[in-house]
Amino acid sequence: MGSKWRKVKLALGMNTCLYVPQTLDDSSSSIPRLSDAVSPSTGHSFDRPPTTPTPSSSGLRLSLTGSKSSKKTCAICLTTMKPGQGHAIFTAECSHSFHFHCITSNVKHGNQICPICRAKWKEIPFQSPASDLPHGRSRINPVGWPQDDAWMTVLRRLPSPRLDPSRQISSIFHAPEPEPVVFDDDEVLDNQPEITEKSTSSKEAANNNIIGTIDIKTYTEVSAVSRTASHNNFTVLIHLKAPVTIERQDSNINQTESSPVSQNSRAPVDLVTVLDVSGSMAGTKLALLKRAMGFVIENLGPSDRLSVIAFSSTARRLFPLRRMTDTGRQQALQAVNSLTSNGGTNIAEGLKKGAKVLVDRKWKNPVCSIILLSDGQDTYTVSGPVGANAQTRYQSLVPISICRNNGEGLRIPVHAFGFGADHDAASMHSISEISGGTFSFIEAEGVIQDAFAQCIGGLLSVVVQELQVGVQCAHPSLQLNSIKAGSYRTGTLSDRRMGFIDVGDLYAEEERDFLVTINIPVGCSNDEMSLLKVKCVYRDPITKEMVTLEDAGEVKIQRPEITGELVVSMEVDRQRNRLRAAEAMAEARVSAENGDLAGAVSVLESCNRVLSETASARAGDRLCVSLCAELKEMQERMANRQVYEASGRAYVLSGLSSHSWQRATARGDSTDSTSLVQAYQTQSMADMVTRSQTMILGNPAPQRSLRPAQSFPGRTRPR
Repeated sequence: MGSKWRKVKLALGMNTCLYVPQTLDDSSSSIPRLSDAVSPSTGHSFDRPPTTPTPSSSGLRLSLTGSKSSKKTCAICLTTMKPGQGHAIFTAECSHSFHFHCITSNVKHGNQICPICRAKWKEIPFQSPASDLPHGRSRINPVGWPQDDAWMTVLRRLPSPRLDPSRQISSIFHAPEPEPVVFDDDEVLDNQPEITEKSTSSKEAANNNIIGTIDIKTYTEVSAVSRTASHNNFTVLIHLKAPVTIERQDSNINQTESSPVSQNSRAPVDLVTVLDVSGSMAGTKLALLKRAMGFVIENLGPSDRLSVIAFSSTARRLFPLRRMTDTGRQQALQAVNSLTSNGGTNIAEGLKKGAKVLVDRKWKNPVCSIILLSDGQDTYTVSGPVGANAQTRYQSLVPISICRNNGEGLRIPVHAFGFGADHDAASMHSISEISGGTFSFIEAEGVIQDAFAQCIGGLLSVVVQELQVGVQCAHPSLQLNSIKAGSYRTGTLSDRRMGFIDVGDLYAEEERDFLVTINIPVGCSNDEMSLLKVKCVYRDPITKEMVTLEDAGEVKIQRPEITGELVVSMEVDRQRNRLRAAEAMAEARVSAENGDLAGAVSVLESCNRVLSETASARAGDRLCVSLCAELKEMQERMANRQVYEASGRAYVLSGLSSHSWQRATARGDSTDSTSLVQAYQTQSMADMVTRSQTMILGNPAPQRSLRPAQSFPGRTRPR
């Protein structure tokens, strides 16, 4: 038992191997049974789930065979090594052997230690340019060949390390290749349609044969206001729901098992992952990160592109923006497999390099995003305690090119993931807010893959872009009092008769709710009064057409002489509760940061009581139940300063991020179907999380199966 445990600890400390899909040239090689490593399928079929380990109390289920099989199986690609199969074999000074093309790729990305025994090599394999050789494989340099031959592969002896007294921590990259000054080496894309504009009525747009149109409904808080009475701050709810893709519509009819959105029926993505590989990520964390990245790579399609940035004390682009074809996936997996942990945490440098990849690219997919993961605090850019001036310091972490700047910056959202109890939740939340992304709190390390899955499930289902909602007063006596839209940018004209909400992208079947208030005056000559007109403009990400819904919705109420007992709209009451809860969370967080945890708990308790007495709560509304459960959970995480610092702050901020953007984030057990704290998750997100959770056995575990999209049904008839 002791021997096996030592091997497990050794495995957790090494570069966890990732399975690399075979190329056509490798089709004759035997494929070993993959039970101990990330194992994406070799093709793009979604008929069968890939195999991967699941987290357990002892971490990843890694192989215990140790070095016994290392001489027969390449520890990087996990395929057999036999002389005469057309693959050169490299044997290191520590006696471990690998396929030459596998280990040269490993070394190319900065590794100079044996992936099996962790011995530091004095000599490393080096692959010279060999553009004419199949798959870029090199020949072994026989004795007597000229040393400057272009086909030759040599061993470069590593220089003795020189200690630089001016640096406190060595870089994670010991011998990096020079990076280009401009990251314009992204892989070329297929021809894309030109941008056009068209004005469409709701009925015409509904016949769109690609993705349909946004469904817009409006609700008034009550159906009538007496002519003899006025009503200040009268609330109107604007409800939007993004269309379902054609592929999803077909699957609802014929689908026998869930699968991610088809590549042909969705907008392709440019994704940059900015990954913390500082010293604190060593061991299980890094192994789980590699596994999660393997899942991401496997679920990207051939039109999607991925780039990988790793940062610790410094940052480096490990992998340029490449399409996730079979070859691209193979190269991406090798780059991820080369990750090693060392050094400090320089989030600003990592984000700067990640943003540069997207800013400098020659070609652009319609959807782009950055995924940022860190388990620590930036010690290079941000200093000082969390407090009132922290927001100004956190601004410096985000490159100017991707700041929203009141709508002027590039639309490159950073979806930030705080990993474990030691990350800086305040900075990660600020980064996501400044860029227009979300903040997720990965409390249990084993949930990292599910959290990534939920995120990419959304990114791979974008059906609406650059959405802007316009609101105009219909009656000449009306003015807009307020537009409540959370973190979305809003504005009104000087006469306050017109306003707008800048929504941006929507995932398939995603919903948004905005509350608009107006003052209704006394008197009206008619029995009916028009209040507002709603207009929508957005871009179809597949066709690139600009779609305008001119007659999206007109809001009217009755104005009788006398009104009977009026029933408050359940829809309006539900969204008021969401705003109340979000405001209470923000207020409680301020109190907690100022050291008043008792006051913070009191705010949450008070809000919980108010919510429990509302009409939607008495009716058992699911959103209200979810909000009450979340408020109670936050109270428990503010029990004392130690608990708040360890998990309370991150949990509250992730909740605020979710409610302010009305988009799903991971926090606590929110990705588990049994959790009460669950909201905004779309069907595409749920499908991807299910794939993540069923990779090991091929069948969902009963306690972890997800129900359909969390849209909180039971809506009343719109007015």
